[in-house]
Amino acid sequence: MTDRPISTVLVANRGEIACRVFRTCRDLGIATVAVYSDPDAGALHVREADAAVRLPGAAPADTYLRGDLVVAAALAAGADAVHPGYGFLSENAEFAQAVIDAGLVWIGPPPGAIEAMASKTRAKELMGVRPLADVTEADLPVLVKAAAGGGGRGMRVVRELSALSGELAAASAEAASAFGDGEVFVEPYVENGRHVEVQVLADTHGTVWTLGTRDCSLQRRHQKVIEEAPAPGLPAALVEELYERSATAAKAVGYVGAGTVEFLVADGRAHFLEMNTRLQVEHPVTEQVHGVDLVALQIQVAEGAALDPEPPRAHGHAVEARLYAEDPAADWAPQTGVLHALEFPAGPGVRVDTGYACGDSVSVHYDAMLAKVVVTAPTRAAAVRKLAQVLDRARIHGPVTNRDLLVASLRHPGFQDPALLGTGFYERHLDELTRPRDGGAHAAVAAALAAAAARRGRFGGGWRNVRSQDETRTYGPHEVRYRPLRGGGHEVTSPPGVRVLAAAPDRVRLEVDRVARDYDVTAYPDGTVHVGPHRLAVRPRFTDPREQTAPGSLLAPMPGTVVRVADGLAVGDRVTAGQPLLWLEAMKMEHRVAAPASGTLTALHAAPGRQVEVGALLAVVQPGERADVPTEAQEEAPA
Repeated sequence: MTDRPISTVLVANRGEIACRVFRTCRDLGIATVAVYSDPDAGALHVREADAAVRLPGAAPADTYLRGDLVVAAALAAGADAVHPGYGFLSENAEFAQAVIDAGLVWIGPPPGAIEAMASKTRAKELMGVRPLADVTEADLPVLVKAAAGGGGRGMRVVRELSALSGELAAASAEAASAFGDGEVFVEPYVENGRHVEVQVLADTHGTVWTLGTRDCSLQRRHQKVIEEAPAPGLPAALVEELYERSATAAKAVGYVGAGTVEFLVADGRAHFLEMNTRLQVEHPVTEQVHGVDLVALQIQVAEGAALDPEPPRAHGHAVEARLYAEDPAADWAPQTGVLHALEFPAGPGVRVDTGYACGDSVSVHYDAMLAKVVVTAPTRAAAVRKLAQVLDRARIHGPVTNRDLLVASLRHPGFQDPALLGTGFYERHLDELTRPRDGGAHAAVAAALAAAAARRGRFGGGWRNVRSQDETRTYGPHEVRYRPLRGGGHEVTSPPGVRVLAAAPDRVRLEVDRVARDYDVTAYPDGTVHVGPHRLAVRPRFTDPREQTAPGSLLAPMPGTVVRVADGLAVGDRVTAGQPLLWLEAMKMEHRVAAPASGTLTALHAAPGRQVEVGALLAVVQPGERADVPTEAQEEAPA
């Protein structure tokens, strides 16, 4: 900490959080410096910074996790301060010390405080909580958790004692890859508790703010999806307990700056989870209800300013949804591709934080989050309703996203009633939340008629004297049949009951059951068509080559890197359906790839470090009791 004013800040991060910090810096009249990997050379955070320094390479371990390169970049660009954002090096005490040793201002807590709380095992000991040592059947279910880092990586729920050793190894390997520290521990797993956290902010003059609560219970794979402030429905006495324990934790380690203390609330009790010694992804909901800029306060504290004796009070309610490029119906598989459109309805109480703009590409190298959409309103019900509407009306064109899941979640009775909130929300409701949304058939009609209008505009044509067969166009499960009319326009013969009022290449008006609706249509060269919130894909005339693979073929479900293969796995082994064979890393998460059937492993084309595209052949499992194993010459990996 220092008493000198900061003039130039380097953000040791990328994407949304870098853009977020730059926005506050501009408001404060502070110059900005970005760092970027090779895949991020044209990224939004690079375009928005006053200066940018390249970190050669693509993998985080070679770029954003290289503290020495980041410090050198700050010095080369003339920065006098470093903001770590969240993730990467944000909770690395050695990096914080290196920044300070280089004569730069560290916009974060003291290295000693980071060190004390960085290891979850040490943090729990500090709070009087001991992890499990020897796990027995009576302790199940348990949670295996990485001692360093966060974001759901290095976490496994274990329900059978026989699976514990394998999950410990898997969690350790993932933690080592993500954080450079393979230490893991085991703690009791509380089923369907509420994830509640307290925002703290402390200065160098002894003042510690507890700046309200947040509920982050809706999670997939231990990563948060929807967050809100304040946490609804908590008894006043429990809130005071949370504040007291959070302030005690901050004071115990001499904390300075912004941090978060996390708890699992179950049966009216709060169980300490960890303290995150950084700014949280979900910090905007706290900012919205308390009327503060936490990044500005971080900078002011780093400059030596004192906080007011008491924090500002909360007003209203804020809800945040994380928009991801992923397919929840396909085991949350991350998606890549060009983001053709990312536009949200503007209005009072609507805030969007993003690291993308229209035309940017979503790559396989980093987190799949596209944007955080935040809505603030006087009441929780009003904020939830408005956020669902903002997401529903947004133009999000490109890769598959979790937008429909977010809308369905916000409108689900299990979310709208705070008494039903819990971390098991998606385990209970995912099937119903990922059903195709209503209106897909009529969206397909609009897409087909818009395509017909576009063809007519390019090539001419219209009604013919000889009645022709219906034209057919198929989008996913929806088949549309229509024919041109003598006086112009079209008649839809399937699905029934649809009357065409107008059709242009970009807009179609349909009448169904006497109700007229307009459909905005945008088609892209890759065959995807967006009709309002519906994302449609033209069914190809020819079979996808991936559908012609031999039975038992195990194909890469996403682009990524093979990070490991199951211990001892070799061609000729017997495997069972669902048995994990290998793991792919994509967008900062590990994805388990399992045997598609029980049988014999007859081919294995995966080795750690191999990069694969969607549909790449990883292995072949020949179903049945016996299988012919190819010779070494036959076993060469495909080009």
